[in-house]
Amino acid sequence: MKIGIIGGGASGMAAALAAAENPENQVILLERQARVGRKLQATGNGRCNLTNLHAMEGGYHGENPAFAAGALSAHPVAETLAWFQSLGLYTVAESSGRVYPYSDQANSVVDVLRFALEKPNITVMTGFEAEKVKKTPAGFTISSQAETVDCDRLIIACGGLAGTKLGGGMSGYKFLRGFGHRCTKLRPTLVQLKTDWPGISALKGVRANCRAEILRDGAVFAQSTGEIQFTESGLSGPVMFEISRDACQGPGVWQCRLDFLPELTREQVEQELLRRRTTSLPASELLTGILHNRLGRVLTQCAGINQNQPIAALLDSELAELAGLTKQFDVSLREPLGMDSAQVTAGGILTEEFSPETMESRRVPGLYACGEVLDIDGDCGGYNLQWAWSSGRLAGTHAGKEPV
Repeated sequence: MKIGIIGGGASGMAAALAAAENPENQVILLERQARVGRKLQATGNGRCNLTNLHAMEGGYHGENPAFAAGALSAHPVAETLAWFQSLGLYTVAESSGRVYPYSDQANSVVDVLRFALEKPNITVMTGFEAEKVKKTPAGFTISSQAETVDCDRLIIACGGLAGTKLGGGMSGYKFLRGFGHRCTKLRPTLVQLKTDWPGISALKGVRANCRAEILRDGAVFAQSTGEIQFTESGLSGPVMFEISRDACQGPGVWQCRLDFLPELTREQVEQELLRRRTTSLPASELLTGILHNRLGRVLTQCAGINQNQPIAALLDSELAELAGLTKQFDVSLREPLGMDSAQVTAGGILTEEFSPETMESRRVPGLYACGEVLDIDGDCGGYNLQWAWSSGRLAGTHAGKEPV
């Protein structure tokens, strides 16, 4: 049997390897870019957080997040790790559950997959931009400007719209819509959030460990604790990615409330600042040794304290105001940065139109879909790649089976 796969990302490569486990199958993996796995190589800031030990416990979203359970149960995290080890990849798990290649390099993940694809029954065609897909009496045809590929079964693994600079696009949605499938609204997730706070540019590049809450009209919308990063236009970093899903997507006043010292009480911070009043240092050094120097100076300015004034001359009320800002600093939010910068697409092709046990279309026999093109997205921390591996392998396994 001949199996065509459109998309050489994480789910597409997983599908190809699963389908090729039957040596009687011929697998053709079509990738429009010059090489497979380009987006995968950029994940996790180049480290590739390939799964999470807690991915079987939940953390998936969509109109029907329970759909993900079929693939995750068929190919759980433990099996995924064993599979990667069989391909030659060694991994290490952090206390948070995030799993990375032992080399700490994303290219290690891409390389073991690329080497594994070098099988006699797998053909990888890079630079093949599929433009048309049709159902035929014998199966399917996939056409680019230059050539046409025929196959008995077809897997759509094109990924989502997020990360357009790395290969994200609309093609998967277009192909599946052409077969009658419906698509939800697409929106960016695991993405930086913009702010109109004028002081943000002074903190560009600063990282801080904090507790972050997103507020909508004063009510807590989402919260997490960990590292945040200030950028030229907004807030980024792991914590923001964790709580960015659906933020700023509806009406209301959106804010991010930051606690830069979550392990201390306001009173403890205030006592430390009062203790520092015995020094002869200027107020610009009030938070030195506690927070990043630039962050400390910005907070001091926001408290209305003259940077050049001696700490010894500051009033109790001024130190109390600064202590309060370290524990509750509100930044206005405007909108997500957009699909170009998003790591994942929220929304996608309706999962109710596919079988969770096989990933096969309920509308078109022999048509399968996997990965981000479907309406499943996961939390930050390896959940989305686990979905890619599990759904891709499930689709490839069943597409590669002879009909009963």
